[in-house]
Amino acid sequence: MTTTLITGANRGIGYETARRLVEAGQRVWIGARDAENGRKAADRLGADFVQLDVTDDASVDAAARTLRARAGHLDVLINNAGILGEVTAPENMTAGQLRHIYETNVFGLVRVTRAFLPLLRAATVPSVINVTSGLGSFTLVQDPERVESQYPLAAYGSSKSAVTMLTVQYAKAIPDVRFNAVDPGQTATEFTGLVGHSVEEGAEAVVRIATLGPDTPTGTVTDRAGVLPW
Repeated sequence: MTTTLITGANRGIGYETARRLVEAGQRVWIGARDAENGRKAADRLGADFVQLDVTDDASVDAAARTLRARAGHLDVLINNAGILGEVTAPENMTAGQLRHIYETNVFGLVRVTRAFLPLLRAATVPSVINVTSGLGSFTLVQDPERVESQYPLAAYGSSKSAVTMLTVQYAKAIPDVRFNAVDPGQTATEFTGLVGHSVEEGAEAVVRIATLGPDTPTGTVTDRAGVLPW
């Protein structure tokens, strides 16, 4: 049975991804900062729960120890946790505002990936899926026909550019683990103010990669329509 950990999975795209993967027969671990909400989400889905705050070293290390003791390995890690942060015009943006967003979206991804690499390497076909965004695509944010060009989210967008680049660099440097980035697109969740396509559509790109097994590629950046322009 495939064992999968999803960070930030107690709601939104992470929750829908967990639901779909449980349905597909995977053993899914819901990682959430809020223990009460995380346990409730896991119970509803028939998943496992582990408390995991991606911004906290001790929390991440404790989660890795829990999975080592109870699962022994990790087949798929989905770095889904992310925040929008304070929306500020670029000219008014402070380093502190940027740091706050990067702490979750970028540094959290690095922290979790590093902590779980030994468990991933204990699996047969280990895979890491990083949730990125078209708002981090240089091509899309300059295309007036695309919705990504309408949002001047310098902090969030640049954090997702970093996620995409980190994914590609991990894929090049760590050939025994498959690394891929996926963009859910503008999805109607609390995160977007319920604007966009359905959460079911938003989860499609993640679920597709998470269920490829031995056919999982590495170094790709996609959305549900195909290759995401860089």
